[in-house]
Amino acid sequence: MKTNEVPQEKGVLSSVSKEVQYALDENGRYQQVMSDGWETKDIVNGLSWEVIKEQAEEARERIEQGKSSPILYYMRINQMTIGLLASYMDISKLKVWWHLKPIGFKRLKNKRLLQYAKVFGITKEKLQSPDFKWEPPTEAGS
Repeated sequence: MKTNEVPQEKGVLSSVSKEVQYALDENGRYQQVMSDGWETKDIVNGLSWEVIKEQAEEARERIEQGKSSPILYYMRINQMTIGLLASYMDISKLKVWWHLKPIGFKRLKNKRLLQYAKVFGITKEKLQSPDFKWEPPTEAGS
């Protein structure tokens, strides 16, 4: 894409920020170009958040049925796998898998609960008593 072809459509965040795009200048070199957004990108991002929202709802149902711990919900809204969460927690995938079980979660020590809460960008209390009010994670929780 050339610098004069960078989309300047009013995106979701265009009122608060612009984003950097890279495009070729007239000499064929990549340059940074500020963009107001791109409708296509907004549509794709919106669809992705809908999928994440559905996964979070399924997690909520499993938690309420006593089949999973609240860790599953926060994994879903933060788009994490067991492996990724294990690496952030610096523990084995098997331990994360165990903590996803209600019995494993109930046996977690305060230190580990605080560690999970920090990874998810929430408080320990919110982890232990999730309100399941849908809101995409903040930068700290991503």
